[in-house]
Amino acid sequence: MNRFILAQTAHEIDALKPAWEWLYLQQSEATFFQSFYWNRLAAECFRDERPTVVFVETDSGAALIPAAVRKDSHLCLLGEELFDYRDVLWAGDCSVLTRAWRILAERGLPLAQTPVCMGSMPERWSIFEIEDFCHAPCIAQGTGPDDFAASHSRLARQLQAALSNVWGENLFADPGRVRFITEVAAGAPSACQIFTLETASTLVSALVAFQDGNMRRFYTTYFDAAWAHYSPGVALLFEATRLSLAEGLGCDYMTGEQEYKLRLATTQVQLCRAHGKLRRDDAGDRELSLAA
Repeated sequence: MNRFILAQTAHEIDALKPAWEWLYLQQSEATFFQSFYWNRLAAECFRDERPTVVFVETDSGAALIPAAVRKDSHLCLLGEELFDYRDVLWAGDCSVLTRAWRILAERGLPLAQTPVCMGSMPERWSIFEIEDFCHAPCIAQGTGPDDFAASHSRLARQLQAALSNVWGENLFADPGRVRFITEVAAGAPSACQIFTLETASTLVSALVAFQDGNMRRFYTTYFDAAWAHYSPGVALLFEATRLSLAEGLGCDYMTGEQEYKLRLATTQVQLCRAHGKLRRDDAGDRELSLAA
């Protein structure tokens, strides 16, 4: 068996669905950011990224790279700014993945600095230079909600009045990103949860989360600026975490080492940036550049 597919439109990606979903199930560390559903929507919603998805299958295994070409003529992985944990899908011999990267490299485009989740199989990215990027604070599944609440008694006491914090630039000022996340939620309503903190007349804060197996990933937060002094977003995150732990779920606060995340988290996921060139011994007789 020797099969290669290059999908450059959302419609062409549809033909990869069976293989994509099979590979996704083979990855014990895969998140919904590697799922067919999220990537298919990203290919349709984000006009600044042209899909360039590579799938290779041989007798030795299969590999899929959910790549795209940006308007600045750099390669990246699908997801624009909304995918925290980027990765490839791969099963079998590493040479199959190397071949998939080689096909991309033949396009002669540089690879933009790409945040990736190394996990327990860093060989997926071994052909690149790797540098530390940041951490994603989280709480492992099995943490008790009572112990968590006792560790943050001040937040528990101030839940009704909340705290003050700066949440940074709002990614969702962009209509394309709003469309993407709305369609993700509409297409998988059982996986999307919205927590709110309200008065009788005001939506003080709202938190959008997605359940990914045994992990609840807290994706984005809204709060009413009039209540900013009380930081309702942090208070709501605390309560949503407590409720999630009571359900037996782990909690992921996603990319970024903000103080309010570190205060709640018990562990962190290391994220890295991948860049560099394919090594000459991987590329055969010619060096295929994947770096700026």
